[in-house]
Amino acid sequence: MLTIDRLSFSYGDMQVLWDIDLKVNRGEIVTVVGANGAGKSTTLKNISRLQKWHSGTVTFNGTDLSRLAPHEVVACGIIQVPEGRKIFPEMTVLENLRMGSYCKSARHDREANVERVFSLFPRLKERQKQLGGTMSGGEQQMLAIGRGLMANPRLLLLDEPSLGLSPLFVKNIFEIITEINRQGVTILLVEQNVYQSLRIAHRAYVLETGRVVLTGSGEELLNDAHVKKAFLGM
Repeated sequence: MLTIDRLSFSYGDMQVLWDIDLKVNRGEIVTVVGANGAGKSTTLKNISRLQKWHSGTVTFNGTDLSRLAPHEVVACGIIQVPEGRKIFPEMTVLENLRMGSYCKSARHDREANVERVFSLFPRLKERQKQLGGTMSGGEQQMLAIGRGLMANPRLLLLDEPSLGLSPLFVKNIFEIITEINRQGVTILLVEQNVYQSLRIAHRAYVLETGRVVLTGSGEELLNDAHVKKAFLGM
């Protein structure tokens, strides 16, 4: 579905990604884990064309993404839920959700998708008239994911969805990510919460200083000695 081949990217003279190879097959949860600054978010931004790589290729169902603008990537069905949520704080929950269906291909499913989001996140239904900026961090993360689902994603990019959340909300968010995948959405997840993200992943990659250093199933990497020592404190 998504193929990244020898992707490299720099901020000016500072190279951040070094010949990244990564694949996401239809129906998978693929996780990219690593420490802060490893290049995880930069990888997602390059896929979304919010940043433009210097060498390598990224293709989605055979389409070369280098030829597309960010809004055209969205039209292909690649939807990113950004780090830090980035909701519209002065809009209600319902207004935030409807903003997620601005692309032409999703407009006809708008009301059905609102109900889908409310079934996944009952708390959002209870608070649909509340301003987004007045909700807790966990509730705002639910809203950000729900807004992403409003665009009928074929591939959902999740950037640090557990960042800054309480343990209870973290557990809930990962359960919901698993359920979204069960409903047929392919997911590429980047996370610092190594244990939780590998636990739900079909396959995973470990990034260190912009390079892929390990790949395997989520279970294999959870049991890998390097992962245990570097990320799990074992």
